[in-house]
Amino acid sequence: MLYISTRGHPDRKHFCEILLEGLAPDGGLYLPERYPQVDAATLVRWRDLPYADLAFEILSLYIDDIPAGDLRALCRKTYTESVFGTAAIVPLKPLEEGVYLEALSNGPTLAFKDMAMQLLGNLFEYELARRGEELNILGATSGDTGSAAEYAMRGKQGVRVFMTSPNGRMSPFQQAQMFSLQDANIHNLAIEGVFDDCQDIVKAVSNDLEFKRRYRIGTVNSINWARLLAQVVYYFAGYFQATRSAPAGAKVSFAVPSGNFGNICAGHVARMMGLPVDQLVLATNENDVLDEFFRTGVYRVRASADTHETSSPSMDISKASNFERFVFDLLGRDAARVRGLFGDQLARTGRFDLGADPAFRQARERFGFTSGRSTHADRLATIRDTWQRFGVMIDTHTADGLKVARERRRAGETMIVLETALPIKFAATIVEALGREPDRPARFEGIEGLPRRVTLLPASARAVKDFIASHCEP
Repeated sequence: MLYISTRGHPDRKHFCEILLEGLAPDGGLYLPERYPQVDAATLVRWRDLPYADLAFEILSLYIDDIPAGDLRALCRKTYTESVFGTAAIVPLKPLEEGVYLEALSNGPTLAFKDMAMQLLGNLFEYELARRGEELNILGATSGDTGSAAEYAMRGKQGVRVFMTSPNGRMSPFQQAQMFSLQDANIHNLAIEGVFDDCQDIVKAVSNDLEFKRRYRIGTVNSINWARLLAQVVYYFAGYFQATRSAPAGAKVSFAVPSGNFGNICAGHVARMMGLPVDQLVLATNENDVLDEFFRTGVYRVRASADTHETSSPSMDISKASNFERFVFDLLGRDAARVRGLFGDQLARTGRFDLGADPAFRQARERFGFTSGRSTHADRLATIRDTWQRFGVMIDTHTADGLKVARERRRAGETMIVLETALPIKFAATIVEALGREPDRPARFEGIEGLPRRVTLLPASARAVKDFIASHCEP
């Protein structure tokens, strides 16, 4: 299996090359040359596999440069009951008839990002040891990616993490999870700006090929294909749980809170592989760039000043970095056209319009996407209703997903809402909705009062490069 850039760079690379690289040299994102196809017989064979073995089966379709025995061992090392709190790893929770929550937040940092990041940490350590190399990871987080990456990489041999985050824009719990880490290989960089500024810095540094090579820069954001690939697995796992008593070939739909398009892009990949997915329901908060696109065909990036600060802050994003992968497929993998849209046109005008393109008009039928928007008032109402009716407490982002899922669900349809995080990460809004604090795992008691290790920097790629250069040898 070889990988190509969405912008047409001529190189074709194997998995472990792009694992350590992140962005392609032309600024594009890597995708496989083709999506492996999964037939009905394979789905039957996979149905009752433990999660770790299901992960191996899916990943092995995309990875041919790690021996099968080693890849299986890495999956089994990653997806354990001791790490994720349950043998099912991602159990379904039934709500009303035909609606489930898929629990993705049982990992070390209480967010769905652990599902991929724990595997990524083990893959990095394995491949770097095999090469005798080191890697400096540069990332951007709006809340959950950062802590998941840092907890996955802390103490890993050959890895340093430089994680940017928007200063003051994460919840107190999210800040404490990251900034309280004292590990020597973890560096937190609070950027004076919003998440999109952090993401722009990561891309700017990655696009400086001389600096990237000199300092061995890699990424853990979902621009890294390995991260997205790991997320494909829980779509299959959720499907199998929801259809245990259903006829063969029965379809389900997934509702996904999404700001950066990474989580739902994994669902797109699963559907392209042949998983029987009907709808992929994308839910945004007030930062509704993606909802606007799926309604109108217009992709319109907002400036930092126009990016709302909301009670589902991990989706306070106005530049969806993973969206390029979907548009590449939407436009028939026309790399020249994608390069024009995401390179020249966005830089010049901050928008593009595919509303009149026949490919966009067929997008819902071909790819299953629909979308909706949720507000702070919607969030409070959904959290309150779900607690009162089912005794289930959900976080703010999951509430966005559930609200839009209920709006888009068709009669008789099975709808799986992907859980984003545990409620404790956004306690203030839970208290506003329910008048009580959410439960807190014992290991996080008093975390907000711990000493912090964080550096404040301006929204400047130069400042971040200087920090990296001063903290590691090239």
